[in-house]
Amino acid sequence: MSSTGELRHTALDALHRSLGATMTDFAGWDMPLRYGSERDEHNAVRTKAGLFDLSHMGEITVTGPEAAKLLNYALVGNIASVGVGRARYTMICQADGGILDDLIVYRLADSEYMVVANASNAQVVLDALTERAAGFDAEVRDDRDAYALLAVQGPESPGILKSLTDADLDGLKYYAGLPGTVAGVPALIARTGYTGEDGFELFVKPEHAVELWQALTKAGEGVGLVPCGLSCRDTLRLEAGMPLYGHELSTSLTPFDAGLGRVVKFEKEGDFVGREALQQAATRADENPPRVLVGLVAEGRRVPRAGMAVVAGGEVIGEVTSGAPSPTLGKPIAMAYVDAAHSAPGTAGVGVDIRGSHEPYEVVALPFYKRQK
Repeated sequence: MSSTGELRHTALDALHRSLGATMTDFAGWDMPLRYGSERDEHNAVRTKAGLFDLSHMGEITVTGPEAAKLLNYALVGNIASVGVGRARYTMICQADGGILDDLIVYRLADSEYMVVANASNAQVVLDALTERAAGFDAEVRDDRDAYALLAVQGPESPGILKSLTDADLDGLKYYAGLPGTVAGVPALIARTGYTGEDGFELFVKPEHAVELWQALTKAGEGVGLVPCGLSCRDTLRLEAGMPLYGHELSTSLTPFDAGLGRVVKFEKEGDFVGREALQQAATRADENPPRVLVGLVAEGRRVPRAGMAVVAGGEVIGEVTSGAPSPTLGKPIAMAYVDAAHSAPGTAGVGVDIRGSHEPYEVVALPFYKRQK
């Protein structure tokens, strides 16, 4: 929300409305939920391509001689080891080890980084980084208004983008970014993705967003590109087994509780916020495994929702964190934290309590969907 309590609008707001988008309040932003059928949008990304407005994400720039040292202290990952032009998935934690947010950090130059936070946590992350910067020769800058962010995702996305840029897309690895020009617009071209498909994120100045959206739309006309809203983004990331803050991640969980202990780098130089608590969490996880994040696939048609109990033998053994119908699998699916004893794929007798009825579910390994390389 803006300070006046009004919803914030992206640079593409009028364009979304002209396309007939159903809009929704998402983390204080008025965002497109869907343009038509969310199933059609989802399937387009899986088989052709989809175009998303992600301008609600929070960009924070960290610069200065000690930028890397600050980020190593403030975040759980080893950011100093990220090469220029590369990106890393990481987290920012509280002193007690609870997850404040999951982030992608891009190293743009020797002493310049861009931290991309979730929309709902952007202010929290900005405040934490600013506070943690005390004593470091580094500057933390709020760049949320400096960027619009468009994403083109799906198997046709490399071809669409290649028709609009001479940047070396073939050389652009997964979790990397390079400056380039797309349809005449200066952009940071990144390749991270949150759909389980290949795709690109384009960070541009807000005043160039409409022109770039229109150029991408035109370039994708012949190969089935469609505009996509947040609703299909959620089902796509769920099928790909990707966590969403507020669902699979929260301040009440450490990265080890979330099965993402690999992002915590104890071997890096110097102290970092949460180190002691996270070392204890790692030891606890080894001795007494916490609940495990698993996939659940429905045997019936009823859709599980976040907060519903996972049951076995009349006992509650876990909780659903995200659930939706899966267009790709043709069945309802869910991610859930369950007791380690019931976490093995194929575990029998597991169900979800949907309004008093214990609906049978199959425990599967995540992700539900993996694209063919």
